[in-house]
Amino acid sequence: MGRQLRVVHRTGYRYTGLVSASHNEARMTPRATREQFVQATRLDINPVAWTHTFTDYWGTSVTAFEVAEPHQRLDVVAVSTVEVGDRLAVGPGVEWAELAEDSFIDKHIEMLAISEHVDPGAELRRIATEAARDCARPAEAVAAIIGRIRERVAYVPGSTQVNTRAADVWEIQAGVCQDLVHLGLGALRSAGIPARYVSGYVMPSATPVVGEVRVGESHAWLQYWDGAWVGLDPTNDVAPGDFHVEVGVGRDYFDVPPLKGVYSGTESSDLFVEVEITVLG
Repeated sequence: MGRQLRVVHRTGYRYTGLVSASHNEARMTPRATREQFVQATRLDINPVAWTHTFTDYWGTSVTAFEVAEPHQRLDVVAVSTVEVGDRLAVGPGVEWAELAEDSFIDKHIEMLAISEHVDPGAELRRIATEAARDCARPAEAVAAIIGRIRERVAYVPGSTQVNTRAADVWEIQAGVCQDLVHLGLGALRSAGIPARYVSGYVMPSATPVVGEVRVGESHAWLQYWDGAWVGLDPTNDVAPGDFHVEVGVGRDYFDVPPLKGVYSGTESSDLFVEVEITVLG
């Protein structure tokens, strides 16, 4: 039986002056998957905007919108009710030989590519390569690699910026969920294991009261290929469960930002975010 959650995600921009127009994309609608049923969802935008909704290349729901009137603040509110069931914690299994086949690599090439955002640096690449050599199966290497990342890198809010590279996170030994995921992606891909970024939400309490609104947070975890996509939350050292709500997947954070856009007018803006999660049953 699934867990029913209500998520309210408020975000937007405060501009330092008047903006004549803005063009934006919101990725704030939970994905419909075998483990996650979206019962209801809506996206409210103020000022009123022209909108177009589509599913992007990676399978994430996107609402593109344009505000053509002058405004000094943009508010976007996503309200969703989701039923989350049991997620795959262990895959069917895959052998190293299969990961090395040309046809497999060609199929998963995008989730094997190491961009500058996820490049873990020489030391962690070496650790990943050694794990691939020493572990009998890819899933064992995943556990070993993520374990090394967690040993070295502490979760420290405010220690990095959105553009901080994975290699720099490894050096300063601190980061947030996005950084731990980027390190994991780069390291697993260095070992030849396809891995992808997952954005979403997580309930902050392991024992929430039904009907009680809790201040939640946007969150990130990863999925790696083990005969199927298997989730792993490096920040909390768990397999994502029924308190994780999946919104987007991609190669890294920059494929799935909740809100991004361009505007004409003032020189600067301030992004604000607030997430509330309620267990309904």
